Amino acid sequence: MTISKNTRYKQRFKITLTASLCVLFLVLTTTLCLPANASSTSTGNIQTTSTDAFNKHGNLLITDQFNNRVIEVSPLTKHIVWSFGSGDPTLCNPGPSSVIGTNDAERIDGGFTLIAGTGIPSGASSFMPNGCVDNRVIVVNDEGKIVWQYGRAGVTGSGPNMLNVPVFAIQLPNHHFLITDQGNNRIIEVNQTKQVVWSYGPTSGPGALNNPNSAELLTNGHILIADENNNRAIEINHDGKIVWQVSNGLQTVAFASRLQNGDTLIVDSGHSRILEINSDKKVVFQYFTNTSPQSNSSPLPSNAVKLENGNISIADQFNNRVIIIDQNKHIVFQYGMTNVIGNGTNQLDAPYTGYVIGDYTGQTPPP
Repeated sequence: MTISKNTRYKQRFKITLTASLCVLFLVLTTTLCLPANASSTSTGNIQTTSTDAFNKHGNLLITDQFNNRVIEVSPLTKHIVWSFGSGDPTLCNPGPSSVIGTNDAERIDGGFTLIAGTGIPSGASSFMPNGCVDNRVIVVNDEGKIVWQYGRAGVTGSGPNMLNVPVFAIQLPNHHFLITDQGNNRIIEVNQTKQVVWSYGPTSGPGALNNPNSAELLTNGHILIADENNNRAIEINHDGKIVWQVSNGLQTVAFASRLQNGDTLIVDSGHSRILEINSDKKVVFQYFTNTSPQSNSSPLPSNAVKLENGNISIADQFNNRVIIIDQNKHIVFQYGMTNVIGNGTNQLDAPYTGYVIGDYTGQTPPP
């Protein structure tokens, strides 16, 4: 992997050393109360209530990266109502019912889930010191069955049906898939029959990418790319010409989305902040994720999206939490215990994205 990923993953060991101490601060995570009329039942070891439902508008879809799973969480109960993957941080088993080191998962039409099987590089996780290769983008149904796949499990390459560290994938209005193929420094559009019908990834010049981390289709037909190790966000047209970019003061741009008012929301991961810039490239809002006493000093947030109500959902990667903040920068929801690694109740391990189901504000809505 290149600088950005290796630097990110080194932070994990700082967290591991302090994880046991951080349990003392669990009381800081506020559990939302159930409605008075909510009833609860128990199925095996998983407690559910009548407020829990799969694919419910408002649930959170979280990529729990080093736990090798995607989970859907009810914001009312914090119960996991759906999951895909082993949930085992030690298990290297890319295949029909698993995903390794996922960096992105998005709920698309019909209750299907689009998942990037990114893989885990050597040295990134203390639970899997030798790493594990995945290199697939998959679509799974609600029963966890893979119904579409691009890339081959455990195979790295750039040829037909091959990927190298896919970190992000969206479904386009034409039903194709736009894949950020990070290790190949390219963005590719793949149709339903697995043909690459468009690609962007010049090997030299000002347009050359360096560890791209996301790509969104804009309403004007352009594509907004978080060019992570070039420390910039760029907007390109379909011919591959850069028509807009911002880089001043940024370090490790993990994600970018274009808001309805024309502003751009950027995850400036190297500075542990989320910022919104206007059309003049002036910062109109910023939020730092490393300011609490329990925080990892360099949590490297990896994803942030503005919601319909103006709040912002943030995947605060090495603080091991997904949070939602309001416009006054107050945390109004949190899943995962700050700076505590785990795969038990209300625990995560380096979550990479966290989306509110049914809310595509600033993003590319699926067809």
